[in-house]
This record gives sequence, structure tokens and C-alpha cells, in this order.
Amino acid sequence: MNRFAVIDTETTWSGALMTVGVLVVDAHSFTVLDQSYYIINEAENEGGMYSNVVHMSGIEEKNVPYDAIGQTVHSYLSSHGISSIFAYNASFDKNVLPYLSFYKWRDIMRLAAYKQFNSAITDNYKCFQTGKLKSGYGVENILRMLGRANYCETHNALHDAEDELEIMRLLGHPASMYPEI
Repeated sequence: MNRFAVIDTETTWSGALMTVGVLVVDAHSFTVLDQSYYIINEAENEGGMYSNVVHMSGIEEKNVPYDAIGQTVHSYLSSHGISSIFAYNASFDKNVLPYLSFYKWRDIMRLAAYKQFNSAITDNYKCFQTGKLKSGYGVENILRMLGRANYCETHNALHDAEDELEIMRLLGHPASMYPEI
């Protein structure tokens, strides 16, 4: 794997896909090679909990109808030779992107939330016998734990994908270590 994608999604009040943020990442240096941000036209009109951050300055937007989002994102990933998609709580994103289910999905949370893979999880945190945190393992909490004390998640899909990649950088594990779901 020379490259992979980090994807985050945001949904409407009814659970429909509203936005998709995609980073194309070098698998060795974890640097961003390209990025794309998609807004689903119909879903934006419905709105959701994070509608206030759908449009943010500095982000190039691509408006796509719902019936074209699958092929649009697939074409983008294919153009970069992507075969693996990383996401935080990847099963959620995979479920709202079913047309991308044939990719290898890897879950960032499966390392970030476990004491044996995240040295910032000290004995002060309550964990299950498996080593997984009992609570507080969302992106915001994990980034704070890893040293970004005042971090607040924006819930913009592209910015959140960047934050998820930052968790990977801070954990310091190779991309191949993240489990497939």
C-alpha cells in the first residue's frame, strides 16, 4: 500500500449522507497528497446537526446529487490508485457509503481507543479487560489525550478527516497495523 484514503462523513437529521471529506495520503509519510470535499445537494437542503459547518472558507466544494456520489467518490479514489480507506469508527462511514464497500476499510479507532496501542491511555483511564477505553474515545477526546488540549471537533467532514489522520500520525503506527473491518 503506497497510498490510502482517509474519509469522514456527516449526515442529515434522518441519517442520510450529507457531506464526504476525502484525503489521499502517502502511506509512508502520512502526508496529504490530495483532498476532495463533496456536498450532496438534496441532503444539504434537509440539514443536520452540523449544517452550520457544511460551508467553510478555504475548502473547495463539489456539489453532487445523491445518485452520483458513489461513482464520483469511486472515480476520485481510483484516479489515485486507492484500495484502502481509513476512517474513525469506520463501520459508520462504510454503512453510509455502501457503494464503496468493496474497498478495504480500516478503523483508526481500533488502535486509538486501546491502551496497548495508545500510550496516552494511562492507568487513570477506565478500560475493559481488552484494553479498550470504557468511554471517552471519540476523536475529540483522543486528540486531547494525545496532546491537543484545547482541540474541539468541527464536524466538517474534510476537517474531521484531517483530524483523524492526525491521530494516526500521533499514534505512530504504520498504516498496515490498522485492522480491516
